[in-house]
Amino acid sequence: MLKLQLSRLASPLGELLLVTDDTGAIHALDFADHRARLHRLLRQLHEDPIELAEGIVAPHAVADALRRYFEGDLAAIDALPVATLGDALQRKVWAALRRIPAGRTTSYGELARHLGFDDPRAAIDIGAANGSNPVSIVVPCHRVIGRNGQLKGYAGGVLRKQRLLEHEGALPAAEARVDEKAGWPETMQLSF
Repeated sequence: MLKLQLSRLASPLGELLLVTDDTGAIHALDFADHRARLHRLLRQLHEDPIELAEGIVAPHAVADALRRYFEGDLAAIDALPVATLGDALQRKVWAALRRIPAGRTTSYGELARHLGFDDPRAAIDIGAANGSNPVSIVVPCHRVIGRNGQLKGYAGGVLRKQRLLEHEGALPAAEARVDEKAGWPETMQLSF
């Protein structure tokens, strides 16, 4: 049986649930109001049964990195260890997500092409893998948006996705927008 620890952390976007192992590797990070999703993904992604100890103090390195990220040090979370879970495609997509720099976005299609998929329908599979990411923020699935610049679904809610992208400088802050109907900025081709 795999023993994991569940910690709670405050964030400007709501309380976070952090699941780590005894080495400090992150197995899941999600918003507290999406607790059911967190538990479902943990069951789906781990082959062995899990024992989840609750009320544990978060590992200092993880808590400190997340605090610094939300205070503006966007690179603070880049080196946090994440447990390798999921099938081959999911692991490939999640690794690519970690190479998208803060302040940038890419589309599902661009990400698929970067991963070597020529079929335009591959963006659907990439989107599904992106959507099953158990480690929000640290594995930045929020940096993947629609080809036309629209913010597509995000497990934590599209408003949180918008706030994360604003925080990282990929979108102008809501109060700074002159014309909300002008649309989102175009996505950028990335060499990650």
